[in-house]
Amino acid sequence: MPITFHSIDTPYLPKARRALRQWLSHCIAAKGFEIGDIACIFCSDEHLLQLNREHLQHDYLTDIITFDYTEEGVLSGDLFISIDRVRDNARALRINTTDEVHRVIIHGLLHLMGYRDKTPAEQHEMRAQEDSCLTLR
Repeated sequence: MPITFHSIDTPYLPKARRALRQWLSHCIAAKGFEIGDIACIFCSDEHLLQLNREHLQHDYLTDIITFDYTEEGVLSGDLFISIDRVRDNARALRINTTDEVHRVIIHGLLHLMGYRDKTPAEQHEMRAQEDSCLTLR
């Protein structure tokens, strides 16, 4: 499968992976991209913090780091997702963990599609695109 799910140092894997793959594939196609190899890799805060330090020279916790391998409209990349951050964010937002996992995965895919979130305007557009994809579930 071009969209795969893995875990490192955590037992977490999303439920209903076949339906999740179908939804993600639909979102990718709706944005005009082909699906390459996309790995969603769930890990701990500690693992993602180490990746953040090594690859981005950032010394803080985050919920996702996206490594982009997209070429010529074929979406490919590795999405490293801290399930610890996702669970904490879900609690803070008073939503279920599955919904937050879906939002974070879509966020990573949107980065692969070229969306950014550094400025307030980019953040607003990113959130609108996330919401649009989430309504397709």
